Amino acid sequence: MTPVRPTFSVIIPAYQRADHLERCLEALVTVCAGRDDCEVIVVDDGSAVPLEDAVLAFSGRLPVRYLQQANAGPGAARNTGAAQARGEYLVFTDDDCLPTPGWLTALYGELAAEPHRLVGGPLRNALTDNPYSAASAAIVELAYAYYNRDWRHARFLATNNLAVPADTFRILGGFDQRFRTAEDRDLCDRWRAAGYPLVYAPDAVVLHAHTLTLRRFWRQHVGYGRGAYRFYRAHAQRTAGESTLDASFYFEVLQTLPRLLAGQPFGRAVGLL
Repeated sequence: MTPVRPTFSVIIPAYQRADHLERCLEALVTVCAGRDDCEVIVVDDGSAVPLEDAVLAFSGRLPVRYLQQANAGPGAARNTGAAQARGEYLVFTDDDCLPTPGWLTALYGELAAEPHRLVGGPLRNALTDNPYSAASAAIVELAYAYYNRDWRHARFLATNNLAVPADTFRILGGFDQRFRTAEDRDLCDRWRAAGYPLVYAPDAVVLHAHTLTLRRFWRQHVGYGRGAYRFYRAHAQRTAGESTLDASFYFEVLQTLPRLLAGQPFGRAVGLL
């Protein structure tokens, strides 16, 4: 008897952080409770201590599979998961994320409305007492406010809260594995270039619990900068030199900062700034 194809394949690239992954899977137990239309695939991206035990601990509570690969970055890990996924839709999140209970329902409401949609939802900082995590989340919030002003015609959605039709994703070749960061920007750019829509789903909320120190914050954003440089080059090669660099974004950041810092104690506002 042929197994029924699930609606959703939730794919999680994971690296080193067993404790973060366990919290993510615990959240997915609630998300998938009472559903028989989802599977979860964890791809261990070459962790020094394999994460198999952390995943297998959930095997009785969650329809979860464990895959392993040599370290190649999150984009490559997502492609590995996608290659093994059986779902009609691929749903991506990260091992330091906590999807909220209505996540899949909210994503599906937008995915099913029109073929070939790439859909993503908001990211909320779960570590409000960590100023570096709060600052990093604020940067994402500013980018989302700018690039997704018209939520029915979004321009950028991050891979820790992203869903796509599996067949369309495979036709476009998945994530470009040369990217260690900014692979989501590249996918969104290629998706739009193919004439397919990006849609922001405001009710598909994921909490981001990425613990940062000052050192980790700088390393994270240096990595994002390198990814952005690679993305600008890849886009220019695809479009005969057309640039995606939008200087008006940075002016809007300056205009938005007062709202972002409003109500914060003075010392914390200075730190966030």
